[in-house]
Amino acid sequence: MTTRIAKPLVSVLALTLSLGVSSASAALAPAPVHSQTLLDVVTALQQGHYSEVDFDDDLSSDVLDQYLDTLDPDRSYFYAEDIREFEAYRHQLDDDILKGRTDAAFTIFNRYQQRRSERIEHVLQQLESAQWDFSLDETLRTDRSTAPWPADRASMDELWRKRLKSAILSLRLADKTTDEARDILRKRYLNQQQRINQAKGDDVFEGFVNALTHEFDPHTQYFSPRGSENFEINMSLSLEGIGAVLQAENDQTKVVRLVPAGPADKAGQLKPADIIVGVGQGADGTIEDVVGMRLDDVVSKIRGPKGTIVRLEIIPADAADRQKRAVISIERNKVKLEEQAARKRVLELERDGQPYRLGVIEVPTFYIDFAALQSGDPNYKSTTRDVERLIHELRSENVDGLVVDLRNNGGGSLREANELIGLFIQRGPTVQIRDASGRVDILGDFDPKVAWDGPLAVIVNRLSASASEIFAGAIQDYNRGIIVGNRTFGKGTVQTLQPIDHGQVKLTHAKFYRISGDSTQHRGVEPDIHFPSLYTVDEIGESALDKALPWDQVRPVRHGRFPSLSPFMQQLIERHQARTAQDPDFVFMRKQVEHRASQQDQSELTLNEDKLRAEQSRNEDWMLKAENERRVGLGLPPVGSLNEADDDLPKDEQGRPINPEAEAILSESGEILLDLINLSVSQTASTGLRSNTAE
Repeated sequence: MTTRIAKPLVSVLALTLSLGVSSASAALAPAPVHSQTLLDVVTALQQGHYSEVDFDDDLSSDVLDQYLDTLDPDRSYFYAEDIREFEAYRHQLDDDILKGRTDAAFTIFNRYQQRRSERIEHVLQQLESAQWDFSLDETLRTDRSTAPWPADRASMDELWRKRLKSAILSLRLADKTTDEARDILRKRYLNQQQRINQAKGDDVFEGFVNALTHEFDPHTQYFSPRGSENFEINMSLSLEGIGAVLQAENDQTKVVRLVPAGPADKAGQLKPADIIVGVGQGADGTIEDVVGMRLDDVVSKIRGPKGTIVRLEIIPADAADRQKRAVISIERNKVKLEEQAARKRVLELERDGQPYRLGVIEVPTFYIDFAALQSGDPNYKSTTRDVERLIHELRSENVDGLVVDLRNNGGGSLREANELIGLFIQRGPTVQIRDASGRVDILGDFDPKVAWDGPLAVIVNRLSASASEIFAGAIQDYNRGIIVGNRTFGKGTVQTLQPIDHGQVKLTHAKFYRISGDSTQHRGVEPDIHFPSLYTVDEIGESALDKALPWDQVRPVRHGRFPSLSPFMQQLIERHQARTAQDPDFVFMRKQVEHRASQQDQSELTLNEDKLRAEQSRNEDWMLKAENERRVGLGLPPVGSLNEADDDLPKDEQGRPINPEAEAILSESGEILLDLINLSVSQTASTGLRSNTAE
């Protein structure tokens, strides 16, 4: 049901708050344009969003909590008294929103700015005068998202004393002196002070509206005019930068994914879930601390002209020690469509003395050159056309099976996912799409042409999303091939951009469903055989996102099936487990997963330098020992440092370091496909069934 929305006049009361650091700064207040824009956003949400959400007291309460969490996720600025004062808005915001009023949001934000200014003033004073004893047995709570809000100035000061001490200690462990750490932190907080004074009404409005849109789902978002411009830049493949999608996470900048064939992807040093803490310009420019910096400011520092160098100081996601930092260099460049194209290789394996050749097709993204297609170019590039050509080439090379590698493929064109499935089946449905009204559309392949009718394996991982999940799910539902790897991302929703007078709204308006009736949303696609993964469902993927739409089902679609893989599955799993139990790469991966899981259970961070250094040393020793155990198992000489191991990595034809774990996963995927081939041949010989014939 759509609520009728009035368009009242909004009166604005300007207040002046003392901001501590600066002598005085005028409080921000809603602009007249914000009222109509909020009403436009509400209309878009009510009329266009997939979910029906009532604008009631429950929503009001959730929006308040989300807004406070967005402003102060670590509960380190607001006092408990502030929160009690804001309780007056808990059941008022829904009524305000329907009237186009944002006064409460600005009042809360101005108080936040005041508290930030007070903290920055306090921190700067502490950096000048305080002395720290790093021999004390103190700890800092690592996750304060559910901690009590500080009750008074004394408890707030104590919290920040520990936070500041931890920051200095972290920099000391990164080979900085205390004086150098003071300088870095002074600049960090002076920059934050400057950004307080640069905040604009649109920034406040955008933040509050997104606290509202977040209650619908995490992919629905409002962009102010400035935010729209940044969004368009980030979505453009011609962006001159490093080809990385970033997001703000508390005071840090986190890598969400890498653009396939982009500079960062090619360099091979930056990974999803890495944290960027510093940015430097040029081969030897000073690294500027970016902790606490606005995301768009961090992006602007990383972005730059083609051919120039940017240096990033990162905390690697796969580091055994989360205090460890690394500095990497990336040459900025443009992402070219042709470099994102599918590519092939031949994997040569041996089984019982007999050689096998398996074709491997890596699909980095589901792409199509719409401009060339619309202009009538008969040679336009697309995923399906390229993969079909590569299959014909691999056929001429007499491959025994085919592996489609969808690792890190974040999706792309739905049309291409649909048509790519058609290369492996004669005809039939491929995916269902349900809109907000409940109407279900079914897409399918109606071309009987099949490019590959032989044995097939598909590799996925946690970063395989959207169109990748549609492809993998259909292959699994048809029993057309075996799916190996990790549970996929779980991005089963469809977004559209809706322009409004003051910015634009990105709306979730539909959901994807497999032909089995299962949604790909939230749960993703479960592989038939699982591999170890450093990416946990709690930190990467749809299930890690607050307010993600739930998994559900629609009616299944009738479709043909190839002979079931179920009779072979237990044998395939047992052979895989036996093969990888002593495999040096898989043993190494499992150890990494276990070690990282043990670290994530730690809720307190020691502020004792000797203990922290000892912990860092243990982690480095553990990692070096595990790496050398792997190298010895592979017949390689041990190394004296992890840097030496990184320098020893082989390079591919484009000069990118070849990740040994990634290669091990590909090789094992090939071995599983060989198992399937041999088991299928045995059954075919005894029953007369053809493994590539649909039922």
